[in-house]
Amino acid sequence: MPALLSPPLVLSLVIASAYAAVFNLWQGGRAKKLPLHLVASWLGFGIGELAGDLLGLDVAMIGQIHVLEGSLGSWLLMFLAKWLKM
Repeated sequence: MPALLSPPLVLSLVIASAYAAVFNLWQGGRAKKLPLHLVASWLGFGIGELAGDLLGLDVAMIGQIHVLEGSLGSWLLMFLAKWLKM
């Protein structure tokens, strides 16, 4: 039976969700902003992951996951959402 979610995808979602939770708490912990922070973090991590893969960067990786690039993308997109006052 094929797996519904691959382990790298699950780990990426867990890391990005943790970043969103920390960012949300740092911004005051308003529950209504958490979904926005989650989506921004997930998208940012995915964009960073894709950029790291396309550029062939192997700086800080856990298995197949480009942690450094994904983290940068995650935080940048959350700060962009804050700056745009979403």
